[in-house]
Amino acid sequence: MARVRVRIRVRPGTSRTAVGGSYGDALVVAVSAPAVDGRATEAALAAVAVAFGVRRRQVALVSGGTSRDKIVEIDGDPAELTAVLAALRAGS
Repeated sequence: MARVRVRIRVRPGTSRTAVGGSYGDALVVAVSAPAVDGRATEAALAAVAVAFGVRRRQVALVSGGTSRDKIVEIDGDPAELTAVLAALRAGS
């Protein structure tokens, strides 16, 4: 399996969890978890896994552990992951 790196922008403390839209070149991940003790980061990684249709263990944090801007690596077919990423950025 190949890996695809995705830049994400986490919005903690929202009313519901959602993945979609863009902030610059980053994919927006809104999570209801607060930005305390890494809970928002873990919720964001889980939300990314669901949005891309992969298991949570296939999503790894590369950088940005304490920042809203993060880089994650997703294991899977690059063509499929890129297509999903394009659809999510477009907001569909």
